[in-house]
Amino acid sequence: MESQLSVERVIKTLKEDLPTLFEKDISYHIYTDDIYFKDPVNTFKYKFNYRIIFWTLRFHARLFFTQIYFDVHEVYHSAEDTILAKWTVRGVLRVPWKAGLLFNGYSTYKLNQNNLIYEHIDTWDRKPGEILRQFWQKGGEST
Repeated sequence: MESQLSVERVIKTLKEDLPTLFEKDISYHIYTDDIYFKDPVNTFKYKFNYRIIFWTLRFHARLFFTQIYFDVHEVYHSAEDTILAKWTVRGVLRVPWKAGLLFNGYSTYKLNQNNLIYEHIDTWDRKPGEILRQFWQKGGEST
């Protein structure tokens, strides 16, 4: 029972943190010190680097976008040691033609025996180059 409550607390923290990750820092107490992270452009290990990636996301969001959102569709316990989060990133670039950014993805979080996240793998619905091409499209044309 305590184990299940622990997983529910991790899910609750993710549901609270993820929608505002472009605005404020996330909670790091649900991750191991040697957290492994991978997405289509980054791969690294350790909580220090994990903190840097979230700082970098906030910095670039403020620098390059007039609007940016991380829409969380669902966060759920998909297997004994796995939590899945399905999401969409959408925004408007700070360029005269107001290019839009839009892509979907999901995060797979693996839990250790203490229900701390030791692995975070992001999967995107497009290749990074396809996402970058949206930067050159006139606003409202990205799909």
